[in-house]
Parts: sequence; C-alpha cells; structure tokens
Amino acid sequence: MTEPRPEVIQKLTPVLTRRWLTADAYRIDVYERLDGYRALRKALDVHPDDLIQLIKDSGLRGRGGAGFPTGLKWGFIPQGDGKPHYLVINADEGEPGTCKDLPLMTYDPHSLVEGAIIAAYAVRASQAFIYLRGEAVHAGRRLRNAVDEAYRKGYLGRNILGSGFDLDMVVHSGAGAYICGEETALLDSLEGLRGQPRLRPPFPAVAGLYASPTVVNNVGTIASVPPIVLGGSDWWRSMGTEKSPGPIIYSLSGRIANPGQYECGLGTTLRELLELAGGMKPGHTLKFWTPGGSSTPLFTPEHLDVPLDFEGVAAAGSLLGTTAMQIFSDQDDPVYATWRWLEFYHHESCGKCTPCREGTYWMVNTYRRILSGGGTLEDLDTLLDTSDNINGRSFCALGDSAATPVISTIKYFRQEYLDYIEGRTAPRLSAKVLTGSH
Repeated sequence: MTEPRPEVIQKLTPVLTRRWLTADAYRIDVYERLDGYRALRKALDVHPDDLIQLIKDSGLRGRGGAGFPTGLKWGFIPQGDGKPHYLVINADEGEPGTCKDLPLMTYDPHSLVEGAIIAAYAVRASQAFIYLRGEAVHAGRRLRNAVDEAYRKGYLGRNILGSGFDLDMVVHSGAGAYICGEETALLDSLEGLRGQPRLRPPFPAVAGLYASPTVVNNVGTIASVPPIVLGGSDWWRSMGTEKSPGPIIYSLSGRIANPGQYECGLGTTLRELLELAGGMKPGHTLKFWTPGGSSTPLFTPEHLDVPLDFEGVAAAGSLLGTTAMQIFSDQDDPVYATWRWLEFYHHESCGKCTPCREGTYWMVNTYRRILSGGGTLEDLDTLLDTSDNINGRSFCALGDSAATPVISTIKYFRQEYLDYIEGRTAPRLSAKVLTGSH
C-alpha cells in the first residue's frame, strides 16, 4: 500500500471530525477546552436575523441528502405569527451504507447540542427535539448525557447565559423505522402517531410539529453551525466548491483497505478518497459504487473522477445523497446486491401508498426468482416497468430509493442478469427462498 500523495492528504479538512480522536471529547469540560460553546456566546450577541444571513452567506447546504440551502430553510419560518416554533434534528440515520451521523453523536455530541441551541435561537424556537434512531443506544446515552451537562452549565433552560433566550431540548428515540428518516413521517412519529409521510403542502416551515412552524435539519447540518459562527462565511467558503461550499464527511465502506470517515472539501473525487483509504483490498478491483448511499444511482470505475459535490454528481447522473460510498469489487454480484437492498426497502415500506407497497413486493419476488434459477427474459422488462411505476408516483422518496438500484444495475450489468436467466451463472438462492419459506 502506497502513501497518499501530499496534495491528496491536503484534501482532508477536519472540522466536524476534529475532536473525534480526543479522549473524552464527549464530556463537556473537554469540549469546552476545545472551543466548545464559544460559538454560542458569540451567537447570542447577534440578532437572530443576522445569524440566518450568516448561514445564507456561508452557502451551507443540508447534509441529509437533498442539499437544500440551510439559511433559506431557516428564513422560511414566519416571524411574529404568535405560534410556538420548533427545531427538530433528524438523527434517524438508517439507510444502507450511511454512517456519518452516529459517530458524530457518539464522539462529539456537544457539537450537535451547541449547533442546535444556535439554530433554535436563530429561528426563535423555544423547544428542540433530536429524533434518534432507536437502535442507536450508545449514541443515545452520549447525547442525553450531553444535554444534561448543558442544562447544568446553563447552556440550556431559562435565560441562557443571561441572554433572555429560553430553550428546552429533548432526545427522543424512535422505534427503528427507516420511513421516519422522511421529515414529515418523523414529525408524525414525534407526535405519537404512526410514522407515515404527510401530504405536502403545507410544508413543515408553516405547519410542522403540532401544526406549528418547524425547521427540520440533519445532524451534520446543525453540527456545522458552530464552526461557521466562529470562522465566518468566507472561511467556510474557502473549502469545497462555489456552489457546494464547505467540508463534508464521506463514509467509505466495502472492499477497501481502510473503511471509515474521511472529511474533505466538497468536490473531492472517489479516486482521491480511495487513495486516502489505502486503495482497494488486495485482490479486488473496483466494479461499482454508490455515491450517496443505496438510494442513489450507481457509479462505475468510469466515474472515479466525478467531483463529489451536489452539482458534479447530479451532472453525472446520480445524487450526492448522504455521501455514503459503498465500494464493490469484481468479486461482488450486482444482481445479488440489488436483491439485498430491495429486501431492505420492501421491509421498511410503510405501506401508505400503492406504488411503493406493491412495487417493492413484486420486485423482491422477481429477484428471488432470477437468483433461484427460475427467471425469464420478461422479468427484466417487468423490473423496469415496475420501477417506472414507482418512480415519481410514490408518496415519498422511499419508493424512488427502491427503484434506483434496479434501474442502475440493469443499465450497467444487464449481461449479469442474463447470465442468471440463461443458466450461465449458478443460482445464488434456494427454492426455499423463492417460496418465501426462508
């Protein structure tokens, strides 16, 4: 394994990750020694509208997948409406391959708490909720401890640091439903209802939690706020690209030497990230990869030099998503991998809309038939036709996410489907799986 070139090492820009390797950084005394809560003191001396403008000027875009401008979202909240305002942080990280928020909440939870206090002050919210995925037990303990410490230090509660600003914060663990990563399903779950997406409009900015104006942001988005307050918008824009400024955490998993989190400026390429990660594992050659988790159209080795920012990835035909790169090699089967993804989406479909509920069911069964040696040529047309009936027709993006790997793998690896159907590849699944008795 060769060392990364100096110019590639310079791509690393630890901002959100800079405390992760410091012992006990999750404790408030250590966090404070490392500039913790300095940004909050600075923010409380500024008018909330000026904070919103700062975030707009920084160009910070949502880190949850869509990349929507954060300052613009904050500015949608109506002021002087006489209603309570809420800040909700989407920490329901659950998509296959996505693993950037959990380590942040585990190793540096106060960065999220501090960012949430600043964001709540900016949008005039007096209540903040962190909606955490239920399986994230350890991160939940760390977060709750951080919130308790913040209350004891006067960073939460009444008259924070003598500013006259009041804020209460609750860490709420969901029941582990992937659909609750969709912001309106998350709001329903937080209200005690079944987690299902709402019809929009109205949008959360007008009628969100408890029918009141609500900002919903991702963990990485909120944790980026304190560094921007301390460093300024120009400093933030010195990293990344013009339209996608700042650093971001790229999560690399799969057939690589050193899987993990690599924080670099937006626009870094997979070729550079692989160099930082020590390259592919010995004996493995890159075959396909996801630029933003399993819900994004696949890329192949021809996309190694695509700038991994919102515009660059979109221009190449995919989505940056959650910057979760699952790396597959020549020893991996794209047909089998797609079946595994589909099993996940079928299981996690909330069932509210017909295209997603029925479409994922039929596609899973079609894949089982192909991988069990009983597929036909018509199955490929059925898969594409079903995907077309799901895409853009389901109630939320979960249906689109399920159809995406199907369309991608048939586009790039059609021959491997034909090898199963025409008997050149031995069946991967038994007849028991085909009949659903697995």
